[in-house]
Amino acid sequence: MKRAAQLSCESIAVRFGSFQALRDVSLTFLPGKTTALIGPNGAGKTTLLNVLSGLQTPSAGIVRLEGRDITRSAPWQRAQQGMARSFQIVNVFPRMTVRENLRLAVQRTELKRLVPWRTVDSMRKIVQDVDERLQEFNLTDRAELPAGQLSHGEQRGLEIALSVIADPVVLLLDEPLAGVGHGEMAQYVDLLRRVAASRTTVVVEHNMDVVMDLADEIVCLAGGNVLAKGSPGEIQANEQVRAAYLGTADA
Repeated sequence: MKRAAQLSCESIAVRFGSFQALRDVSLTFLPGKTTALIGPNGAGKTTLLNVLSGLQTPSAGIVRLEGRDITRSAPWQRAQQGMARSFQIVNVFPRMTVRENLRLAVQRTELKRLVPWRTVDSMRKIVQDVDERLQEFNLTDRAELPAGQLSHGEQRGLEIALSVIADPVVLLLDEPLAGVGHGEMAQYVDLLRRVAASRTTVVVEHNMDVVMDLADEIVCLAGGNVLAKGSPGEIQANEQVRAAYLGTADA
């Protein structure tokens, strides 16, 4: 695995017409650590992920990767520099098999040039890599099924597998467990823990048990501002965060 990278943003603001989605957000995401973004709906969590991944150009502020200004870099340029992103809505090819989904991603990483007289199945390295990914993400027995026939949790697992094919140094995850059933939750929390290990990971997740379990640091956003940041224990004890988002034991 590549070395994890430091990702940071300084004085980020995003405005949509008269609506201020983010205000003066400055954060540093430490190498090899998992940072969870929490907050009520409309707090700016997904907007911040979009700014970090290049899908949203900020109205003001700077995004840096390893000290380099990437504020105006396109998403594909950030991907080339080692950044990967997942989305709230599962983003796989539903009519293609699980194996074909993974093979496309591996081909993009492994093939430096096309070899028109060879089939992909004859390229041993690609076949081996796909088989390894199927095993790593517990999808071997689902390999020949269309991805659209997988359970929602399995589709989430496939999407995460696709996100880390290129071994990114920065991983941005937007509600990666949304729609995962209670019976599958432990399995996919463990999967997230494994893929986040040694990567700089920023995750938006509403399940607070998962957040407290996975995160090294938690940032609470409210109204586009950073309300608080700290360890899981510090955030859980923060009265402002409890009032704005977590609620109280008496509620």
